[in-house]
Amino acid sequence: QVQLVESGGGLVQAGGSLRLSCAASGSILRISAMGWYRQAPGKPRELVATITRGGTASYANFVKGRFTISRDNAKNTVYLQMNSLKPEDTAAYYCNADSIIRSDRVRMDDNWGQGTQVTVSS
Repeated sequence: QVQLVESGGGLVQAGGSLRLSCAASGSILRISAMGWYRQAPGKPRELVATITRGGTASYANFVKGRFTISRDNAKNTVYLQMNSLKPEDTAAYYCNADSIIRSDRVRMDDNWGQGTQVTVSS
């Protein structure tokens, strides 16, 4: 069984910072690209940032210069450092792993965590 578990969400004032973490648990050989998405009430889920296994990152325009995605392959963990937060960043943030190869060589595609809430007050 492989799971993605997010942590680090919470309530912060505008201009503040939060660091989200997402750890993949289970018997894992390899994880390909990972990313963060978010979904605000009444809105569709949107891409925030992605990072390849080799560390190449890409960002949505609305977070460029404020958010930084990183990963630790040895820990099967991806992070999202969020600075200069705005009220419009309020959403549930979800971790995604594009492809996970388990120790039994089974590949699992399109893996999602349960989400962590980020609320930014004005």
